[in-house]
Amino acid sequence: MSQDALPGLIAVVLVSVATITIGTWGLRISRTTSDFFVASRTVRPRLNASAIGGEYLSAASFLGAAGLLLTFGAEMLWYPVGWTAGYLVLLVLVAAPLRRSGAYTLPDFAEARLGSRGVRSLCSVLVVGIGWLYLLPQFQGAGVTLRSTLDAPTWVGSLVVAVVVLASVSPGGMRSITFVQAFQFWLKLTALLVPICVLLVVWQGDGAADPTAAAPPGWSLPLGGSGYGESDGQGLYGTYSLIVATFLGTMGLPHVVVRFYTNPDGRAARRTTLAVLVLLGAFYVLPPLYAGLGRIYAAHLAPDRADVLVLELPRLMVPGPLGEVLTGLVTAGAFAAFLSTASGLTIAVAGVLSQDVTGRRWGEHRLGGVAAFRVAAAVAVVVPLLLSLAANDVSLARTVGFAFAVTASTFAPLLMLGIWWRRLTPAGAVAGLLVGGIGSGAAVGWTLATDRTTGWADTLLGQPAAWSVPAALATMVVVSLLTRGSVPAHAGRFMVRLHTPEAVELKR
Repeated sequence: MSQDALPGLIAVVLVSVATITIGTWGLRISRTTSDFFVASRTVRPRLNASAIGGEYLSAASFLGAAGLLLTFGAEMLWYPVGWTAGYLVLLVLVAAPLRRSGAYTLPDFAEARLGSRGVRSLCSVLVVGIGWLYLLPQFQGAGVTLRSTLDAPTWVGSLVVAVVVLASVSPGGMRSITFVQAFQFWLKLTALLVPICVLLVVWQGDGAADPTAAAPPGWSLPLGGSGYGESDGQGLYGTYSLIVATFLGTMGLPHVVVRFYTNPDGRAARRTTLAVLVLLGAFYVLPPLYAGLGRIYAAHLAPDRADVLVLELPRLMVPGPLGEVLTGLVTAGAFAAFLSTASGLTIAVAGVLSQDVTGRRWGEHRLGGVAAFRVAAAVAVVVPLLLSLAANDVSLARTVGFAFAVTASTFAPLLMLGIWWRRLTPAGAVAGLLVGGIGSGAAVGWTLATDRTTGWADTLLGQPAAWSVPAALATMVVVSLLTRGSVPAHAGRFMVRLHTPEAVELKR
């Protein structure tokens, strides 16, 4: 190992040790099954917002987004815009009612709302599939990071993340991982903010050109179309489809939704969402700054090595010890991102696996439920780890975008109609989930296998949300109207529960 790799190695070791230490410490305060799975629903808004920011800001949030901006320009700003605006939709439509439902997971909500084990089973399959799809870029990103900073084989980074995640999640569950993810959010923000401040000072001192002067034509246009296909029509379609996926996909992400079950009540869930919007808005100012400087100092990284821009830029702009220190800092932030998001996804997927495979419910307070969860956590990590080693080298942000497209096509219609439309039926929900899930899932599978963007067919499959979301929503509505006689008898009472503030219920 070269001397230049030492700061990166130190950063990875320190982040990993801190993560395991905090996760293990959480075992001391996780005394019940409720503590383990939903932190006994006592997490306050500010802490929960930091934890959500920690798990939500994944590998794509600064490595992938900065790389896409470097290569394709301003049209890729729709990724961070959509990832942030999705929380606004979540705040207005879903956050408080979902918390009042009393459910622990998305399958729990589906069964409680529709009274159907079939809907629950289908939702469980989707949660696991989406979780594994979202875990893929975390492992891929870890491999890219260690390959760039330590010159290690790609599989090493993926394996390290898998081991550390299991070591931190298994001891204390949701209670401890809340503190881990909150710590990791502020580490990520610091790891990006400090280096970019130094790099901007260097840029000003160099008197270098404006980034747009060093960029190709159309780089600064938000609807340029260069990222999706050869024609302007394909580019516009891809952009609008991406907006649909990111705006609606957030509400269906299993690791995000489970966080709202940890809030004390619906009001706290709304306050948490508002705080998350502020934190994300501050964070997403930073990747475009890295991309702008990258057009001047690191344009050679586009497109084949664009994902390592944030890791390589400090060395390129500040040769010597200071540049290596800054590289170590951004490496620490990147590794914290992989660990935090992977931890949240592991909890969400393992929770569903441990419930639906063993038949245990989280509310039963059985020690066996914790043991089953730990076994399920290992399965939740190992399967996507193996897939990541075999998958094609797809852009990190695009891989995460695929997960958003699937969630927008499945859980977003289910939650919106389940919360706001009384006449949703089990048959309608199943039909819509199948149409949206199969349509978007097949499109994502094809794109991951081929990664082509040569014509309209590839564009439609590469960004399916624009057609798969309306198809799923329309199917749920039409089939529910055709089976209106099967509306659950308790639907009215359940809707009242979703929309009645806890303070009103207490007064009654």
